[in-house]
Amino acid sequence: MSGPLKDKVALVAGATRGAGRGIAVELGAAGAIVYVTGRTTRERRSEYDRPETIEDTADLVTAAGGRGIAVPTDHLVPSEVRTLVDRVADEQGRLDVLVNDVWGGERLFEWDTPVWEHDLDNGLRLLRLGIETHAITSHHALPLLLRRPGGLVVEMTDGTAEYNAATYRVSFFYDLAKSAVLRMAFALGQELGPRGATAVALTPGWLRSEMMLENFGVTEDNWRDALERVPHFGISETPFYVGRAVAALAADPERARWNGESLSSGGLARTYGFTDRDGSRPDAWRYLVEVQDAGKPADTAGYR
Repeated sequence: MSGPLKDKVALVAGATRGAGRGIAVELGAAGAIVYVTGRTTRERRSEYDRPETIEDTADLVTAAGGRGIAVPTDHLVPSEVRTLVDRVADEQGRLDVLVNDVWGGERLFEWDTPVWEHDLDNGLRLLRLGIETHAITSHHALPLLLRRPGGLVVEMTDGTAEYNAATYRVSFFYDLAKSAVLRMAFALGQELGPRGATAVALTPGWLRSEMMLENFGVTEDNWRDALERVPHFGISETPFYVGRAVAALAADPERARWNGESLSSGGLARTYGFTDRDGSRPDAWRYLVEVQDAGKPADTAGYR
């Protein structure tokens, strides 16, 4: 392995698909040893009942130039997370990067549905998956990360702190989950900063995840065919774009300047100079405010 993250050890919690997979692969491309977790394996699927597996993600990490290690883990079960961290400690003796990307709520929230009409069980399950998993993972993993100075924690969410503070996000439960993760990063920054580590919240833009592409009936090769029906989808990005954001943060010796802050893939691309796989630099959150939410016709000129 070679690259700016050679010999670094990362744990991407929730790396079966989407942003977690993209982050794991790009950390691998930078030379890292990457532990990837999730509930869907080649032997057993989660309730998502989708084909992506953590073993596939680990193979992609290795193919990219790193070393991928798949560990089936339910991050709602503290004993499983403790066993996971013990394994990382036994095998590597260190943890340099922790990415809290566990989510699993795509099929649980109801768009524009008030809390009194939303399915309560689904809403509470969403909060457990989107918040409790992050807390459990941090509780068990941070002592290992703090063994050496310079560790990085990335709390993955949807939306920047500025955007979410002024914008209702989908539903009561979804809004609460994503805003809570933003606050988690701030709180972790307060606790980790004095101990030599850095915590940030990070959001991708409009993500062309496996599920999003499937919902629009397109693939990564022909995703632009969806623009006729969803014109603003032109600002979308691959999961590898936010992966490159995490890799850039992890390789930055001055990353402590971001401690406790809310960041986006597009914003970090301007700072670090990386691009998405097609060579563009989509800036989704600026686009959403200035074009989509402003009611203007879809036009990504100047935004990617």
